[in-house]
Amino acid sequence: MSALLEVAGLHVRFGEVAAVRGASLVVARGETHCLVGESGCGKSVTALAVMGLLARGARRAAERLAFAGQDLRDLSDRAMSRLRGDRMAMIFQEPMTSLNPSYTIGSQMTEVLRRHRPGATRAQAVDRAVELLGRVGITAPGMRLGQYPHQLSGGLRQRVMIAMALMCEPELLIADEPTTALDVTVQAQILRLLAGLQRDLGLAILLITHDLGIVARVAHRVSVMYAGEVVESAPTAALFAAPRHPYTRGLLSCVPVPGKVRRDQPLGSIPGVVPRIPPGFAGCAFRDRCAHARAECSGDVPRRAAGPEHEFLCTLAPDWARAEPVAA
Repeated sequence: MSALLEVAGLHVRFGEVAAVRGASLVVARGETHCLVGESGCGKSVTALAVMGLLARGARRAAERLAFAGQDLRDLSDRAMSRLRGDRMAMIFQEPMTSLNPSYTIGSQMTEVLRRHRPGATRAQAVDRAVELLGRVGITAPGMRLGQYPHQLSGGLRQRVMIAMALMCEPELLIADEPTTALDVTVQAQILRLLAGLQRDLGLAILLITHDLGIVARVAHRVSVMYAGEVVESAPTAALFAAPRHPYTRGLLSCVPVPGKVRRDQPLGSIPGVVPRIPPGFAGCAFRDRCAHARAECSGDVPRRAAGPEHEFLCTLAPDWARAEPVAA
């Protein structure tokens, strides 16, 4: 599959905090690429940097930041605005607050199409909105257009966000924690919906989550982020079969595996919290939480290969690679 989104050496700073540090990932056409890690690891900031939606005062730099071969680093605000919402779209993290409470669902959805398709009439925009609301499983879609966000449940609002993101048939959909705060049944419905839309429309999806159960079900490829870095990246099957970075193994140890974890057996855990990294930080950011850390972890951390398309950052790789893989 050809690359649609290419990110290499991405750095994002907020004052004296390095939120993203040299992150790299590639999303291929028609692929679901999951970006995983704890809260505070830089996942959402990476997505916002790609979309050009970072807060004022943030500083972004990258060796490469390209969409469909187009360099995004030096695009003007106007050019980025034309691209955003049209060929690339984003579902934001919190459906309860992502919709404007002052406008109806129909007003917010039709605005997207009329902004990016100047020739479209209001009637055409309404027809498109009704079609997509029905496609994402909302009953009586015509009636929903006249409702306000507060009149819809969380699950319905999330479906509206998905439909709104698809108004202009984007090539890339960034979904930031699309199942957060939703019950398990609705989560499953949303995931099936995204998978179906990807199959029907050929979407590339960058899915941000901390739920490894979701990753195992939907991802083609996984990038694990920690403290602003991509510490491991691999095809999903390879990552779950033989995780190489201690942080990845720690995350997987926290997941209960039916038939392999006894009811009275405690789940794994990772002590401590994600550190706040200042510019110029050296060494492995995970070393203070890693049971295998040594003095050399304070020095340069090499990037290593563990097989086809499987890369990871770890000073202790030769010893770690011989460890028993985590069952998943």
